[in-house]
Amino acid sequence: MVREIIKNSDAQLSITLPTEMVGKTIEVLAFEIDPSETNTEILLKGNRLSVIQKISNSSLIDLSNFVFNRDQANNYND
Repeated sequence: MVREIIKNSDAQLSITLPTEMVGKTIEVLAFEIDPSETNTEILLKGNRLSVIQKISNSSLIDLSNFVFNRDQANNYND
């Protein structure tokens, strides 16, 4: 993941991607941030998110093949 906070004075912007992202489909977002927040506060929020993601990654379960069977779920007699 690449995250940059910049103040651009032009309508055009170019970014350099890490080599592991070359050739992959990526998403680029641009939105205005609250100017009352300092860059340090914004970066700390991003760091908190990455710490939470690292902690929760060990608890993730792959449910991509899960199929819910409504009849089986409501069969109380078996």
